[in-house]
Amino acid sequence: MRGGDFKTLTGSSAIHVAVEGTTVPSWYDGLEIHHNDIRDVDREGIYFRSRFSRRDLVGDQQDPNACPGAWTPSLNVRIHHNALTSLAGDGIKIDTTGGARVDHNRLDGFQLRSRAANAGIWTFDTDDTVVEHNEVSGGGNTRDGMSFDADGASRGTVFQYNHSHDNAGGFLLVCPYSGAKTLGTVVRYNLNRTVRPGYLVQDDAGSPAATRHEPSIRNNVFVNEGASGGYGFKNPTPGLSFSHNLFHGVAMTRPDPGGVDADPLLLPDLRPAAGSPALSAGTPIADNGGRDWFGNAVSATEAPNIGGYEGPGL
Repeated sequence: MRGGDFKTLTGSSAIHVAVEGTTVPSWYDGLEIHHNDIRDVDREGIYFRSRFSRRDLVGDQQDPNACPGAWTPSLNVRIHHNALTSLAGDGIKIDTTGGARVDHNRLDGFQLRSRAANAGIWTFDTDDTVVEHNEVSGGGNTRDGMSFDADGASRGTVFQYNHSHDNAGGFLLVCPYSGAKTLGTVVRYNLNRTVRPGYLVQDDAGSPAATRHEPSIRNNVFVNEGASGGYGFKNPTPGLSFSHNLFHGVAMTRPDPGGVDADPLLLPDLRPAAGSPALSAGTPIADNGGRDWFGNAVSATEAPNIGGYEGPGL
């Protein structure tokens, strides 16, 4: 038996972290989950849940079993260097944490046997989570099936330096819904290659893109290697803007000041060749993380390359 297709406070997980008490606000401090080999699990790989999860950001997604007391997050949580393979549902889902770090995990095969929506690594009802240096692949279908998700009541989540590939659902989901709010999501310096039949085939040399109160998508390379492709938005975020992105084989269906429609001349490792129109064609971003995917310094004042590589063409 692998387990059941359900996720609750006492649900079915390989590693299950729960705060079940109802009287005294409780949390974990300094919890570290690392160097585990998790295989063939239904439904969750690593899963968090707490009864002290109630706050306004959650909106109508409040857990009906949540305690009426104040939101009480677990602190200084780190999940790192775990290998997760063949999961029915989610890979790593954290909930009711503050300042958690999820790094250097390898997830290969998720959303394989569940009838509900699942993602690779995702946050819910969290503050200031950093998700970095992970490799996620093998999302089995489009219920959600993305590598990464900043879900409802996620505030200040940063996805950076991750490698995503071969997922049916694609790379990223930012998902405020049913009154929940998702604030201050930053997505930068990620590499994503997704083959999604009938949809956009995308090579994204990820880069500084922020979802804030005035969300913007900047300095990204989008390449479609299929016969046709485009991009769209379900229930578009008010004020969402594009600038200085490079599209190749993708219809530019929204205004994109400084945008480029040309072949970026990407090498197999997704760095641009000499003469690429992506070189020095981006827009400066003040809070840009300081380093690109390859470890090169990124200026906050001079025009960077479009994409996840800051350096000369090769």
